Amino acid sequence: MSDPSEHSRSEKSADAFRTITEVADLLDVQQHVLRFWETKFTQIKPMKRAGGRRYYRPEDVKLLEVIRRLLHQEGFTIRGVQKLLRENGVKTVLDWGEDGVPVPAPEPDVPSKPTPAIDLNALRALRQELQAVRDILDAPIDPSLAE
Repeated sequence: MSDPSEHSRSEKSADAFRTITEVADLLDVQQHVLRFWETKFTQIKPMKRAGGRRYYRPEDVKLLEVIRRLLHQEGFTIRGVQKLLRENGVKTVLDWGEDGVPVPAPEPDVPSKPTPAIDLNALRALRQELQAVRDILDAPIDPSLAE
């Protein structure tokens, strides 16, 4: 016989609120990951009842599903998902959770700097100057100048 609480979870309405345990099981992530994501994504706002028990709305669950997909399957970083949410809005990002809706490619977190051009002539001149200084330092000291 199955666990009665398990049976009631599977029969919840699509509009029903979910506990952190139910959402963690649904997304196959640990509960602490959901709590961490709440700190990183201000758009996730579960209701909290007495004792701090969290209840996720259906839109919270959908957003968490999309965030999980972006992070775990699409290769985004947390910063990258934050940027997508900030620039595109929650509604657009939620649309990416729909089947067949393309997700933009993740952008690198660090802007790439153009490689500076190497001036070989300047490097050769610097090398010659350094060699001249080295020759001066390696030269024997004239004892008459030591006083």
